[in-house]
Amino acid sequence: MKVNKYKVNKPLPDHDPSYGDLIVDIGRLFVNRPYKAETLESPGKEKLVVNLSAFDCTTFVETVLALVRCASTGRISRDQFRKNLKLIRYRQGKMDGYSSRLHYFSDWLRDNENKNILTDVSRSLGGKPQRKKIHFMTAHRESYSALGKEAQFAKMSVIEKNLSRKIFHIIEKDNMNAQKAKIHDGDIIAFATNQEGLDVAHVGFALWQGKSLRLLHASSEEGAVVISKKTLAAYLKSGRKFTGIIVARFL
Repeated sequence: MKVNKYKVNKPLPDHDPSYGDLIVDIGRLFVNRPYKAETLESPGKEKLVVNLSAFDCTTFVETVLALVRCASTGRISRDQFRKNLKLIRYRQGKMDGYSSRLHYFSDWLRDNENKNILTDVSRSLGGKPQRKKIHFMTAHRESYSALGKEAQFAKMSVIEKNLSRKIFHIIEKDNMNAQKAKIHDGDIIAFATNQEGLDVAHVGFALWQGKSLRLLHASSEEGAVVISKKTLAAYLKSGRKFTGIIVARFL
């Protein structure tokens, strides 16, 4: 990968397409790497999990963004990558037990906006405000070993109640095609869901191939990191649980 073409030695304005190019180029490096579910749900004390050999949809996005931060600042090292990954993955960039990890996408996005890593552009793309009761993790406590501990369960309950009060903007399925020209290479695309208690069911990156907008993502269906065969609009419509998308942009 040639880093120089991205002008990494000086900051880029948030509308400069070079960041999107860099995200896509780094993301493409992982195409065909295997999909692995629940890569962060390891037993025992919370620790920073680094896995470059297999991904779920969230760890793929986090890994690529952490590498982009390394490349865009010219600080390309193992330690810097780990610092960036921790910053992106945890609330305020601080690891303080299981509940400090940003488990829900709407929480992850808001926290990374506060850290000036990303900006949510969904509203400017015609997204409609929504509020939803978030409780998926505590409602499925048996699926998360860490929530077997009362202290972590209580903390997660508080987080979910706070998220349930927040508004986030969704670009609905029927409005997707009208807005797609405003979506850039490398934008983060999150799929809002009608699943009870959950805000987002999947996440990946936008990728233009000619006039076709597609998704670069870690796919459970295909078992690997892939570029979707379907267009983004078709992929969105094919998901019965998908209600629309949230679009975020790297700063």
